[in-house]
Amino acid sequence: MSELVRYTARSFRTAQPVPFGAAIVDTDTGELLYRGRNAVMRDNDPSSHAELRTVRLASKKLGKPSLKGYTLYSTCEPCAMCMANALWAGLDRVVYGATIEDANRHCNQIHIPASEIARRSDMPCAVEGEVLRDLCYTLFTDPRMLGAFAQWSTRRTTTNGTQD
Repeated sequence: MSELVRYTARSFRTAQPVPFGAAIVDTDTGELLYRGRNAVMRDNDPSSHAELRTVRLASKKLGKPSLKGYTLYSTCEPCAMCMANALWAGLDRVVYGATIEDANRHCNQIHIPASEIARRSDMPCAVEGEVLRDLCYTLFTDPRMLGAFAQWSTRRTTTNGTQD
């Protein structure tokens, strides 16, 4: 996870920093298959989340839609869309750092825990959370990221000036 945080933090050197990174590794050996970062703003694509992009590209690399035998690591708890995608891909396990609540301090989120999505599915996938949470959360609080959040804020301002 710490390597994934370092990889994700490299985006802070670009014009479009992101706190969301994902990696897919062989469950047995730990060998990296693919890793990626969120590209929503870069691609103007609301589905271009790190987890979704990484699953897509890893599946293409393998030449098949199944990622059985692999584990997804993410710097943040996968949203409902990303967790559903992990299930459809047949991943063995999902491991995340920061939580949906952590991310929601900075950007809009769907408040359904990844473990709940997995529990309500008939596709087996272990979910392990809050691995190196504090380290992963530093991606959200870095001054460069805070500046980016302010620029691409998805939060609406209410009539009394608060955000919702």
